[in-house]
Formats: sequence, structure tokens, C-alpha cells
Amino acid sequence: MDLASGDLRGAEKKLNRLLGVESSRDLPAAYGSDTALTLLERATVLQAMGEYRLSARDFTAAEKELEFLDIANDTAGEIGKYVFSDSATKYKTSPTEKLLINAFNMINYLALGDLSGARVEARRFQVMRKYLADYFPEEPHGAFGSYLAGFVFEKSGEPEAALRHYDEVLQQVDVPELHEPIRRLAALTPFRTPRIEAVLSQPTLASHVPEPPATDEPEAEEGEILVVLKTGTVPVKQAARIPIGAAMGLAANYVSGATTLLEYGLFKVVVYPELLPHENRFTGGSLVLDGRSERLFTLTDIAQEIVAEYEKVKPKIIGAALTRMIMRAASAEAARAAGRRQSGALGFLAAALVEGTLVAMDRPDTRSWSMLPAHVHVARIPVPAGTHDLRLQLRGRSNAEIIRTVEVPPGGFAVVDVTTLR
Repeated sequence: MDLASGDLRGAEKKLNRLLGVESSRDLPAAYGSDTALTLLERATVLQAMGEYRLSARDFTAAEKELEFLDIANDTAGEIGKYVFSDSATKYKTSPTEKLLINAFNMINYLALGDLSGARVEARRFQVMRKYLADYFPEEPHGAFGSYLAGFVFEKSGEPEAALRHYDEVLQQVDVPELHEPIRRLAALTPFRTPRIEAVLSQPTLASHVPEPPATDEPEAEEGEILVVLKTGTVPVKQAARIPIGAAMGLAANYVSGATTLLEYGLFKVVVYPELLPHENRFTGGSLVLDGRSERLFTLTDIAQEIVAEYEKVKPKIIGAALTRMIMRAASAEAARAAGRRQSGALGFLAAALVEGTLVAMDRPDTRSWSMLPAHVHVARIPVPAGTHDLRLQLRGRSNAEIIRTVEVPPGGFAVVDVTTLR
């Protein structure tokens, strides 16, 4: 779906048609193999439109129907089988996508000021992240979700849970804006890790909240603004073909069948899904709050995570493609043998026809969460309670400006969420 023009309403209408509903207020009456993925896409568009309640409902409904692509426990080559199921099964989310569903839903509830709903999503995120940490301890996952979960638990008065999630963020990237919240939380709980100790050992920087002007009025209680900017979209899958030799080099350990059959025939190509990057218009931006420049930090490169995750399973996928090719070659050889009983030419033509037909029918599953943002940028700014003017300058191949007025309650917070989808 082309969102290059920024036509979110047009995208919403197309998705509603695919779901068989009149408007985004409706959920589909029945679920087919692609329905949950389409709901996931609509949830992303609705969030970009600021329809946070409807987006939260769609993310929740989609998550209940989506299956999980269990990379850690794929001992029987189920990933390869799924990819070549010809889109007959429900879409399966990868670990990165699964964590992001919960992260994006935390944004919805935070934007609505619903900490209870945000805590539910934070705990769902905890379960999946722990599973991944157990199987891939050397590869931390979900910095964005951990950042939001820490924020949710901090604002909910659960300092240890908040610190645990902030420590998960520090495993992947150092976010200087988290240092002050970590110090505040550390004063409330004995929980420590080497990363938290390192933050606590650093010199304390003075708060950059501006001093209020002299007045007889009582000082406004301090609050916070959390800015989340999501730019671009991730690479999506498309069918690709590579020579047999290259495929064997990539996936020799995952091939089953008699590879000698690949020495014969005309159509020796491997068909598999490859990731195709988008030419995104926006890749980042700058932030001005009340006339003062603020740091907008790139927290997560989702596009890079999606590519790295795919590269991990790519040999198994190509192995499955090679196995299918061997099956095609076996069918062609059977046709060749049968044709030779009548004439050599007939055997050749029969083999070519069978294998050519099977190659044409061999279409890998290229379904993708095509509207998944490519990059996540955050800023967390302590401010006096009250009204604040915020300006985001979007940058990349194109430029744009977004202006918001933000109301921060005393001792509370406000979330500014911007999603470009292009």
C-alpha cells in the first residue's frame, strides 16, 4: 500500500475494504489467513492518525489471532515449511514483531493516560522478552519496549520493575536521558546491576527544567513530556531467485533429498522470500520545546533488527526451497523416464513441462507487516505543569514540520506520539 503521499485516510479505507467492514469502528465478522495481519496494519495506521483507542483494540484483537514464529525452538525446520505454505496459514509474527505489538500498544494506552492498560501490555512484553532472553542471552531484544515498560512502571509507582526494564535498555544502548530517572528510582529500591551502578557512579547533572519567573503565585509542580517519533517503514518480503550454486553454499546444512537430481533439468533456480528496503522519506528529526532545542534520541533501528532476524533464519528458508526444488527435479525425472519409453525427445519435453510448471507454482509466502515503522526516536523532558508548545522538524529525503500544543498535569505526564509511515 503506497503511503508516500501521507494519505492515512485512504490507507484506512483500503484496509477496511480488505477486512470487509464499513468503518474502523468495526472488527471483522470472520477471520481468514490474512485477517489478523490486516488488522495489524490498520492498528498501525490508526495510531498514526491519533485514534489510540481504536488502535489499541485492533492490536489486541490481532495479537489474539496471530501465531508466533518460534525461531528458538525450530528444530524440525518448521520455519521453512511455514514460508512455503503458499499463504494458506495464519500470518506468524517474528520475535521482533511480537515485542513491538506490545510496545506500540503501550504507546496507545500512555497517550490515553491509561496506566492500567499500559501495565497489561508491559507485562505481556515482559513474558516474551524473558523467553527471548533465555534462548538468546547474548542478543538483547526490545530496547523500545523495555524503555516504555520502564516508563509505565515508574509512573505506576513500581520502582524495582521500572529499574529492571531500564537496565534492559542499557544492555543495548546508553540513553543519557534515563540517567536521572534511574537515580531517582535507585533511591527507592535496593535493586542494582553493574550497568545501574555505572550510572549511579557518574556525576549528577543539574536538571534543565527552566527556572520559573519570579512571581507571587505558587510554583507549578513538575511533570514530564515523553516524545515518541516513529519514521519510515521496514523492508518487506518479495519473491527472489538465486542460482543453485549460491543457494547450496548458503543452506547446505538444511537440505534434504538427493541433490544429484539438481544436475538435470532447465529450471534450476531457487525461489525464496528476500527483504526489499523501502525508500523512506523521513529518517529522523529535531525537536524544539517552548523555543528551546531538545535532544531527540534514536532508540531503536527496527529495520536493522528485522533484517538481522531474517538473516538468522534465511539458511533454513533457502534449505526448504532447495528441498522443494529436489522434489520438482524428482518429478521431472519421473516424467522424463516415462517419456523415454516412447522417444528421447518426448522424455525431454515431458521433464521440461513438469518442472517448469512446478517452478511457476512455487511461490513463497511474502506477507509482511508492511507498515511497521523503521526507526524509533524518543525524548523525555521534565517541564513545569501547564501548557507547552512543541515543534518537530522531520528530516530525510523530504522535510516537514509538525506542531503540537501539550498540556502536562501537575506531577503527571503527557505523551506526544508521531508516526510518519513514509
